[in-house]
Amino acid sequence: MKILNWAAAGVALLALAACAPATAPSASGGDDKSGTLRVWLFDEPNRAPKEKVVAEAIKEFGAANADVKVEVTYIPTTPARHEKFKGAFNDPASAPDVAEYGNTDLAEYAAAGGFADLSADLGSWPEGKDVGADLLKSATVDGKVYGLPWFIGIRALYYRTDVFEELGLKPPTTIENLASAAREIRKKKPELYGVAVGGEYTFGALPFVWDAGGDIESLDSPEARKGVQAYTDLLSDDNCPPQTCASLTGGKTVELFASGKAAMGILGNFSRSAVDAGAAAGKYAVVPLPGAKEGAIAPAFSGGNNLGVMKSSKHRSLAVKFLQLLGGKAYQIKMYEAMGNLPTLTSARDELAAKDSFLKPFLDTVAAGTRFVPIDPAWVKIDNQKVIPTMLQKIATKQATLDQATDEAAAAVKAAFGRS
Repeated sequence: MKILNWAAAGVALLALAACAPATAPSASGGDDKSGTLRVWLFDEPNRAPKEKVVAEAIKEFGAANADVKVEVTYIPTTPARHEKFKGAFNDPASAPDVAEYGNTDLAEYAAAGGFADLSADLGSWPEGKDVGADLLKSATVDGKVYGLPWFIGIRALYYRTDVFEELGLKPPTTIENLASAAREIRKKKPELYGVAVGGEYTFGALPFVWDAGGDIESLDSPEARKGVQAYTDLLSDDNCPPQTCASLTGGKTVELFASGKAAMGILGNFSRSAVDAGAAAGKYAVVPLPGAKEGAIAPAFSGGNNLGVMKSSKHRSLAVKFLQLLGGKAYQIKMYEAMGNLPTLTSARDELAAKDSFLKPFLDTVAAGTRFVPIDPAWVKIDNQKVIPTMLQKIATKQATLDQATDEAAAAVKAAFGRS
């Protein structure tokens, strides 16, 4: 799924995994060295730039593999894609050799046994060591690597430089700074939200939880409660009123910042084009989302897409070679330039950062350490039941106390994992 869409649909993408197949593939693959190599990639609202880069890769691959034809199919990012994968897992004749998939779908696909273990292939690939351990976790289940992380989306703190300058404020360097700046802005410029936050913005809230030492699987711990409180304290009349903000998704917070209605927002690198198309264009800068401690960076969620090889592929070696070409440094850079997709390879990010200073806060965030949702089918239940948004909303609207809401959420998480 194109990372640009995650700002509006990050939570929705997770929910779609509920449709993922739970059946095992019907046959194992082979290693033919000629024929047609079939590739599935996600479609885009504007496919042309992606298609152009992919065509370059196919031409290069064809020059080195004259007896191979690469056939690309662009599949939808709607729930219909899960039906396609289900069909492919059960009918190798209809399956691709290489496929792009959302990294939050991994647990379901790994459980279905549809993708090949690429641990050895990526381990022996010279560029493989360029993928950080944190990012590699998003492609790993039970110690087996089921894909190459192709690109990621990272969130940081966008802020209005004109508003900060007018009010004599400095970019926040702690969560406390962030909260006080937000309230100062709301007080002096009541037409603005200080920082746009949402009760349905899971990936805006989780960095606060992770920074405090909490985790999704223990939302009733003192550490998690501290992070939840830090976030829900921002869902208040003196910053972002709960009657309006409790129902906001991540996409809506992007709209608020881009339209000039909020002085700050926790947005992704993939939100850049939306902001540049709005009233905030040319009047903003970005810094890492700060942690509680001075100079610390709150851990961000590393959402994105992977490239995998189907277990049923009859062209395993060729599939791995094409995956390594399209997912290698040269084409990760081309894909960033075409689509804004943040590379997973450190060398590619470093090269781009030297040319585009906008990337620095996002790369600093990656370097500080990213986090991921539980790679377990239980996450689908947690997300579909809106466990985290419900917790945030109940606290913000005072339907429950912090302890009550986190107890309820923790119980729901345990139930999803089948724990007592």
